[in-house]
This record gives sequence, C-alpha cells and structure tokens, in this order.
Amino acid sequence: MNKGNHLLASVGAVIASLVAFASAAPIDAAPTSPVQSIEDTYAKANAALMKGDARTWHALVPLSEDGVLMSPFGGKPSRFADYTPERIERMGRFFRNGDFRQEVVQSFVGQDMVVLATIERTHVEVGGLPAQDWALRVTSVFRKQDGRWVLAHRHADPFVEDVSLSEAARIARGQRDLAAK
Repeated sequence: MNKGNHLLASVGAVIASLVAFASAAPIDAAPTSPVQSIEDTYAKANAALMKGDARTWHALVPLSEDGVLMSPFGGKPSRFADYTPERIERMGRFFRNGDFRQEVVQSFVGQDMVVLATIERTHVEVGGLPAQDWALRVTSVFRKQDGRWVLAHRHADPFVEDVSLSEAARIARGQRDLAAK
C-alpha cells in the first residue's frame, strides 16, 4: 500500500471510530450545544429505562454523589449516593415494555448548570401494573462536575392535568382517596 492509500485508510478508520463513539456517547459529548446534548441524551436514557434498561440509563446519565431524587410517587427524597448497582438494577425491573416522549417546556443554561423543565409522556408497565399512559412534570438539574455533566437533582410529579384547588389541598394535607387504591 502506498503512503496516500495508507493515509486514507488511517483517516477512514479514525472517522469510523469517532462516528461509533459519538453514537453511544454519554452526556459529556456535545453535538451542537451542551443543553441540546443533555436534552437528547436524557431522552435516550429515559426511553431505555422505560424498557427496563437501567444500565443504559445509568451509563448515559451519570449521577452526582450529592444529588437528590424527588419521586413522582411522593415520600422522602432519595440520595443519589445510595444508588448502588443493585438499586439501579431494581429500577430497571420496576419499568417494562414502555415508550417515552420528552417535551422540553423550557431550558435554563448557566456556565456550569443546565435546568430542564419537561413533560415526560410514557406508555409503560410500572411496578407490576398493566401498561398505561403516564405523564409527569419533571425538573432536572445538571451540573458540570470534573468536566462532565451529571444529574444533580430530579423532581417529578403527576400533575400534568389540572387539579382543583380543593383536590390539591386534600393531597397537600396527606389525605388519600381510599377508593382509588
């Protein structure tokens, strides 16, 4: 092989490697801008989770050690520091056979922080329940840590549809509709 052909083959191999890497790159890789990269990667990760693939979700969305999750099911917030590999595997078993759509309502971008306000719409089996539509309002905070974007906070609630003031007050008081259980 002459020098010209060898150079072309080497450049071609490098380009092929870069294309393969870019297609599986976590949040750190920015195809257009940090916020667009985060939006796209977060949607891809959450789509994987709705299919039960928590490993892909965790690979694409690194968690801040001091981060907090406020679940759409209420209760005490959980700490990302407590997300062991076993807990992440349990997350994957909680969701099954789902699809996922992310609607970005607004994004806020700072030098070392990105906040996404989104509506997440899924049709998924959750916790052993039959497949059904789920819609969540979600606020996710990403911060730059050691040169990469990590999830520092996620808060989700099921109040995409309006609720009356009396319904919101009942929920805020901790009163449950026992007939719905």
